[in-house]
Amino acid sequence: MTFKYRTMIPLAVALSVALVGCKKEADVIKLGQAVALTGDNSIWGTPEKNALEMEIAKINEKGGVLGKKITLTAYDTRGDATEGVNVAKRLISDGVCAIIGPGQSGVSIAMSSVTEAAKVPFIATTATNPKVTVDDKTGQVRKYAFRTCFIDPFQGTVAAQFAAKDLKLKTAAVIYDVGSDYSSFLGKYFTAEFEKQGGKLVGNEAFRSGELDFRAILGKIKGSKPDILFIPTQQKEASLIIKQSADLGMKPVFMGGDGWASPDLIPLAGPAVEGAYFVNIASLEDPDIQSFVKDYKAKFGVDPVMPNPIMAIDALYAIIDAIQKTNGTDSAKIAAQLELTKDLPVLSGKLSIDPATHNPLNKPAVIQQVKDGKIVFKMKYVTQ
Repeated sequence: MTFKYRTMIPLAVALSVALVGCKKEADVIKLGQAVALTGDNSIWGTPEKNALEMEIAKINEKGGVLGKKITLTAYDTRGDATEGVNVAKRLISDGVCAIIGPGQSGVSIAMSSVTEAAKVPFIATTATNPKVTVDDKTGQVRKYAFRTCFIDPFQGTVAAQFAAKDLKLKTAAVIYDVGSDYSSFLGKYFTAEFEKQGGKLVGNEAFRSGELDFRAILGKIKGSKPDILFIPTQQKEASLIIKQSADLGMKPVFMGGDGWASPDLIPLAGPAVEGAYFVNIASLEDPDIQSFVKDYKAKFGVDPVMPNPIMAIDALYAIIDAIQKTNGTDSAKIAAQLELTKDLPVLSGKLSIDPATHNPLNKPAVIQQVKDGKIVFKMKYVTQ
């Protein structure tokens, strides 16, 4: 998942934040959360915050970590890169030793200027762009940036292989948001792998963030009659594109990425979305998380919106493991230990982190489908 990256704070400001460091308090372990609680991305951010608070309460009831209670300070990024920078500065000033989130790639990339200077690690939840953890200018891993989700090249590869190998589709068109790193890069990764698998790209159209009428670009694609229309966007844009495609009489197989993982997808798109597929990071139907789903629903009255809550809890347990193994809350030591995470039991299974990229290793994707008006689990998918 991502959001358009807009700005970076000046280096001098970032360095001033670095002087704050992690405040020492004998009775608590202070963790921070950078999370979208308002705006379009709040549909994932709110359950992410709920899940963390619920899990931390359970841990504290059992005595906490190193005999200390965990406190969580959460600030709203609004899914905005500039606000994400402000949130990172506030959390570091508050003295947190590690940050969970954000869920958007652009926000994560912006935040890294602050967290790297302050030597405070963050673990992104659903930020899938490779640049979150690796500086694309230097090619070097960001020492204090990690994630618990797979990255866009993997997600795009999964989507393309599933379309070409499993669905046996031969031609594809892509519609992407030129203002979104997530959307544009995911579209490129899908295209590269689809063509590698012998498929043919017959349409590739861009739009700008905020557009609501896609009939003109759909008209350019319609005549090529693609077998699959890949739409690497958030659920709002995807729903409108699908609905307007149906209005124009188009009947391709629709497919997208984890940005579709919202209960709003079906009511917004209507009947035209029936049968569509998307790649996701986690599924509500995964048997390994049913205890969590049951507890969440009992507490909040609704199912958690996937996958952010699962990735946030995975991040929480990675940080706790690092705190326990370093026997303290020194942020630099926590970051160094996170690099060494291997086969750690977490909510989604086992977590190992690649020291070279700070990405999780061997993490399968989930294929989900809209069937009978519901989003259902299709399969777990490992690239071939």
